Amino acid sequence: MIQELRSANHGVWVTSYDANEACHWSLVTDTSLVKNMKKYIIIVAGGKGLRMGGDVPKQFLPVCGKPVLMRTMEAFYAYDSSIRIILVLPVSQQSYWKELCEEYRFELVHQIADGGETRFHSVKNGLALVEDEGCVGVHDGVRPFVSQEVIARCYDEASRKKAVIPVVDVVETVRQLTKDGSVTVPRDQYKLVQTPQVFDVSLLQKAYSQSYTEQFTDDASVVEALGEKIHLVAGNRENIKLTTPVDLKLAEILCLT
Repeated sequence: MIQELRSANHGVWVTSYDANEACHWSLVTDTSLVKNMKKYIIIVAGGKGLRMGGDVPKQFLPVCGKPVLMRTMEAFYAYDSSIRIILVLPVSQQSYWKELCEEYRFELVHQIADGGETRFHSVKNGLALVEDEGCVGVHDGVRPFVSQEVIARCYDEASRKKAVIPVVDVVETVRQLTKDGSVTVPRDQYKLVQTPQVFDVSLLQKAYSQSYTEQFTDDASVVEALGEKIHLVAGNRENIKLTTPVDLKLAEILCLT
């Protein structure tokens, strides 16, 4: 189910698309909960940048003259200047990050949590710094081009649905590997998942109290293990994860548009 929001004079119209792509509208009149709720964002930046082919971790590489990670954090500050930003970094990278902040005069307020053995443990460390009820998002540090509309959509929906992730359509043909080779699968039954993945604080804390398993590939999978339903909202195609040198070239173009 993909859900979208549109402003109205006395609230917010919520459109819901069911499995048959039928559209259903409902008016949410109490938007004060969204405006007044406490918002957190945990930005996970533990990559080593091996696929970039260099020694500098990918989150620190410059895009249009500024490190990727700074651009990512600025995207959330631009959405809501009161949002609590929690940056999760490996201990070995924290002194370098502080040097970068001084070099670029980066003064955006944030807390730093230590990176863990896996992404699961890193998020759990960041979550330990969340003190109040509200909504908490988890975002990849190397996704600097998430749109303001997508961020707002995720937090607005999470304030009502408790577990929300942004997705985009699969536009390529998809084949599934089999014992005998491979077969084409219907791409309209699949979505590509992005971040921020946003949740009710208490729900995410409960989810991360579970023991780690390799099946936990993202935050939604951790929450889903509790039996909770994950709600989908439309993401933005530009919200790419910078992983390879080609991604960096695309980032330079996106930065100028």
